[in-house]
Amino acid sequence: MPPVVAIVGRPNVGKSTLFNRLLGQRKALVEDFPGVTRDRNYAEVTRFDKPFVLVDTGGFEPVSEDHLLTQMREQSQLAMDEADVILFVLDVRQGLTPSDIEVGAMLRRVKKPVLIVINKVDGERQETELGEFFALGVDSVISISAEHGRGIDDLVEAILAQMPESPPFAARDDVTRLAVVGRPNVGKSSLVNRLLGFERMVANPAAGTTRDSVDTPFVSHKKNYLLIDTAGIRRKGKVSVGLEKFSVIQALKAMDRADVVLLVIDANEGITDQDVTVAGYAYEKGRGIILVVNKWDLPVKDNGSIARFTDKLHMELKFLPFAPVLFVSAKTGQRIDKIMPEVARVAAECGRQVPTPALNKVLQDAVRNHQPPLFQGKRLKFFYITQAGIRPPSFAVFVNRAEGVHFSYERFLTNKFREAFGFSGTPIKLYFKDRE
Repeated sequence: MPPVVAIVGRPNVGKSTLFNRLLGQRKALVEDFPGVTRDRNYAEVTRFDKPFVLVDTGGFEPVSEDHLLTQMREQSQLAMDEADVILFVLDVRQGLTPSDIEVGAMLRRVKKPVLIVINKVDGERQETELGEFFALGVDSVISISAEHGRGIDDLVEAILAQMPESPPFAARDDVTRLAVVGRPNVGKSSLVNRLLGFERMVANPAAGTTRDSVDTPFVSHKKNYLLIDTAGIRRKGKVSVGLEKFSVIQALKAMDRADVVLLVIDANEGITDQDVTVAGYAYEKGRGIILVVNKWDLPVKDNGSIARFTDKLHMELKFLPFAPVLFVSAKTGQRIDKIMPEVARVAAECGRQVPTPALNKVLQDAVRNHQPPLFQGKRLKFFYITQAGIRPPSFAVFVNRAEGVHFSYERFLTNKFREAFGFSGTPIKLYFKDRE
């Protein structure tokens, strides 16, 4: 893994703005009030002379007793433990605070390079106010304006100078990207923590605790994965605050980056319209899909509970008959060990390639056993099929009048290909083309 650079500091000193500035795009959430970033947020930065992994953290409040702030402090500590270089960000407008002094004392005990970064220095007037920060016991500070880009080149030069040597990024075609999505407060972060085996995400009973999409690389059964925990997707009508809107965008972008999607459903609340909507997003994007019914330890159950819940799922999610269903409890660990083998199986199905002769045999048999419909008084003729892509498996079907293929016959052919080749957990895309 490339060197890790962690950004730490009190809430609202501009850490996420600096994160976006170094990354070169708006990945972290930025709002003008404290506590917007709550989890560590990873991103690969490859646009400078040396690649590195940048980590944004929640605000570090060493004396706070607030439960959420305490968890944010723990996340910052984890980021510092992982980092090769630490950027301690302070706000020139607020000056040196007792919290800054306490964090500075903690950082002096860390046997790693620490750069003192004074943010919001927009001009010469603020430069004259830097003197008090030397009370942290440092020889130098770096003044920047993350919002306007002032001093960023000097900061990058200092970061690169402190980084240990590392090999360049290798091609990661062997990595399966796994997105965890669902409505707010269905237990996504708790599920992530169970899968990873430690407190990677801030898990809090308050809905909407996770706001950014957060990436974590890990290995399971000797396979490489990148796990993406996302903000809960709310109904459009309820997504009114700018922060919430951007969180939804992040969750949808997470699906864009994923190979497989774990759609988490609350067993207590059952299937809601919003669950159907989220599932529709994943289906439209052509991702491998696994339905994870979480909190299965809570409902009163009998021998038929799983079968009834599965039937209801298939009734509500008619477009996902191929999606595996797992009943788990992130809280107790029940059946959590079933998830990653299923992810590996679905990922393999998403990337499956079928030889053209085998495809054409199934097509010919299907057409022979169930004749195509008439279109404008003439029978449709299907000539041949070939695979056009993977993730999802996509096929080009050549026909004399592509516009005449009814969706019901398309569904019939899709089912025949599933019967022959499986494709469990993944959508299948058929593209009908005129032979000419």
